[in-house]
Amino acid sequence: MTLSPQGGDAPLIFVVDDDRVLCGQIADYLAAHGYAARRFHDTEGLMEAVTRERCALILLDVMLPGEDGLAFCRRLRADPATALVPVIFLSALGEETDRVVGLELGADDYIVKPFSSRELLARVRTLLRRTADGGAAPARPVARYRFGGWTVEARARLLIDPAGVAGNLSAAEFRLLRVFLEHPQEVVERETLLKVIQRPADTPYDRVLDVQISRLRARLGESAKDQRLIRTARGDGYMLAAPVEKETDRQRDEGPL
Repeated sequence: MTLSPQGGDAPLIFVVDDDRVLCGQIADYLAAHGYAARRFHDTEGLMEAVTRERCALILLDVMLPGEDGLAFCRRLRADPATALVPVIFLSALGEETDRVVGLELGADDYIVKPFSSRELLARVRTLLRRTADGGAAPARPVARYRFGGWTVEARARLLIDPAGVAGNLSAAEFRLLRVFLEHPQEVVERETLLKVIQRPADTPYDRVLDVQISRLRARLGESAKDQRLIRTARGDGYMLAAPVEKETDRQRDEGPL
């Protein structure tokens, strides 16, 4: 069901929440303030609707039945046809690691429940102003990363070594590496990385993360004793030691001036 204000073409916002009462309240409030709002209670049919209709923004609950909001956002960002659609996460999960993971997966904003209607409206207006035609252009997805002689082609999930030899990254390897590439020369906490690889953050002795880091180091031609790129911060997490250059498809196509 789509709610629209009277007259004119209103920006269309998809409201996705399995709480039907809250979903309806948000849609009604948006319609009363000049937006068209369409309700969804899970992600079934959502991707098709995003590609078919001119959706200005998705308000996306994190904890959904079936495919959760994080998984859907990852899928949305992986598709070139939908990669630039703005997303605001709505979630009862308010820890810093939850917010960081949501933003790392491509959300433009993250609002913790319960929230006020006025705050939601202000966040919606701010994001839509930022992405409106004639305003600041929406952030373009990074097409490739360059660091320490290595290159990552994001869309194809290719890792290219300094000699130009390319190899495919698994989905887990790519998710983990991308966190470091987005936060170069910063310590990324174990709790954040555990969420990225979809492991419970309350298992501090879980060795799965360390195994994944070891595999990633091996892909980069190093080991735990030879930490040139991915370094261990004892008791805290890990850090990519090299600076990172990011490039979008537009930058590649335009080339140097």
